Amino acid sequence: MTFSVNDYVDYCVCAAALISENKDYITELDAATGDGDHWANMNLGFQKLVDSNQALRGESYSGLFKKIGMTLMGTIGGSSGVLYGSAYLSAAKVVGDTDEMDVRILNQVLSAMIEGICERGNSGPGMKTMIDTLDAAAGELKAALAEGLDEEGALRRMERGAKRGMESTARMAAVRGRAYYQADKGVGHLDPGAVTMYYQLKTLAECMLKKR
Repeated sequence: MTFSVNDYVDYCVCAAALISENKDYITELDAATGDGDHWANMNLGFQKLVDSNQALRGESYSGLFKKIGMTLMGTIGGSSGVLYGSAYLSAAKVVGDTDEMDVRILNQVLSAMIEGICERGNSGPGMKTMIDTLDAAAGELKAALAEGLDEEGALRRMERGAKRGMESTARMAAVRGRAYYQADKGVGHLDPGAVTMYYQLKTLAECMLKKR
């Protein structure tokens, strides 16, 4: 299975649609622990990718990830834009000039994204952020490949890991952000950033599975 640059752009369009559809849910989550603007910021960034999707096609993966990173950094407000930009710019460094991606390259991409986010945000797993979703997904994908699972099994395991990582944030106390200043530090609430990251990884797994 190979996943072309154009396939990745199509995935971005699908992820944008899922984020858009969940306006009320994400806004409600963020209102409980944050500023209530996470959905608006994420939707703005991903709709910008939709609007510019024709300009993203025909690139190498490195060029695509650079453009996505700069687009999201310039349109998503707050710290999320900077972190998403850092994730994609870090991923651009590991994919080279290839115009096709498989699950092994995806494994490298997710690891690079985590590194970029953690370094820029001075953060890590267990802090009730999108990193918890991404890190759990990457861990499951890496383990699946090491165990010799086929592409379908690896992608499905990645999606399950992403869901588990997202759900784990409900049990976590926030380390920074507005939730940190609440009496309960957000315990009992899912982190909205973890949820929108899950939407992306779930959609990516589904889109890649269709290319088998």
